[in-house]
Amino acid sequence: MDRDDWDRRYEGTELLWTATPNRFLVQEVEGLVPGRALDLACGEGRNAVWLAEQGWQVTGADFSPVALGKAARLAEARGVAVEWVEADATAWEPPVAAFDLVCVLYLQLPADERRLALANAARAVAPGGTLLVVGHDLANLEQGVGGPSSPAVLITADAVAGELAGLVVERAGTVLRPVEVEGGTRDAIDTLVRARRAA
Repeated sequence: MDRDDWDRRYEGTELLWTATPNRFLVQEVEGLVPGRALDLACGEGRNAVWLAEQGWQVTGADFSPVALGKAARLAEARGVAVEWVEADATAWEPPVAAFDLVCVLYLQLPADERRLALANAARAVAPGGTLLVVGHDLANLEQGVGGPSSPAVLITADAVAGELAGLVVERAGTVLRPVEVEGGTRDAIDTLVRARRAA
């Protein structure tokens, strides 16, 4: 999907997703000392806003101005300040080694574009800083629920871990995310990769 497609998806006053932060972000950030954070492809800003509430100095970047408008309203409603940047994750080069935490959550891109975005994200991690990548795993297509139906934009932990030049991978694997469906709950299968730049 291109920028116009996402703008159309984000139209309306209600949040497309939720204001609740991603469960894996919350788990992985626990214990980190708040510093500067970048939420790359931040969408409507739920994770950026939550990080700001935890004391992080946050920059949220997304290529959809409609999403960023909703993100700014969410931040204002929650009483936190976030720097919002309209930028394409595959082309924008954030400040090098500037962020103690860089998050790339559910960025759905073909492999060649994903590699560009992850290279930009990795370069932005400061010495001692953390990069967290979470997305729909390829196995979810047949074994999980929800998420994109095109394997071209699904990821694996091995592929992501191999694209993080200059970082030490601390965790790489799949995680299960319960999803409410008709008749009960099923697990979606996500990739989670956490990496760190040496201090």
